[in-house]
Amino acid sequence: MKRKTAKEILAESFRELAEKKDIDKITVKDITSNCGYSPATFYRQFSDKYDLIAWDYFKKAEFIVTNVGNNNYPWKQAQIDGLKYYEENKDYLKNLFLHTSGLESFIHYMAEIHVTNISSYILKKFGMSKLDKKTELCLRLYCYSSAQLICEWILGKHKLKLDELVDIFDISMPVPLKKYLF
Repeated sequence: MKRKTAKEILAESFRELAEKKDIDKITVKDITSNCGYSPATFYRQFSDKYDLIAWDYFKKAEFIVTNVGNNNYPWKQAQIDGLKYYEENKDYLKNLFLHTSGLESFIHYMAEIHVTNISSYILKKFGMSKLDKKTELCLRLYCYSSAQLICEWILGKHKLKLDELVDIFDISMPVPLKKYLF
């Protein structure tokens, strides 16, 4: 049986609180009291609540992207699973975007996580040591624009069903990336 780590428990505690309270009003003391930990335990794991938020998102994104190519898990399914995660956590993410100064930071962080994870996947799968500059820049463009669009979708700016959004991502993918991801 796998036991949850302190980081996982603290992240769960934070998400639980974020369901009921504006994120900018949640304190480290609130997070630790909610799960029975001390603030010292929190600070051994994270520098602040924004570090916790980033770690929590990274773990989910990493799990999805690192499974691409394993057991017939195609890129399109990774996109669907990623968007399902956003859809299932829409209220939490809206809270995050609307009640912190973190929307722009989240877009940047989300895009960088995707660049890192997708680059790692491509390098590993194709036995490469480095992406060529054109592919790297196309990947960055795709990840940053996708992150922006996802955040707008979460906030309700675009009324699209999940499969419609996946289709948009598919048709907008730069050609140099298609050979690696499709």
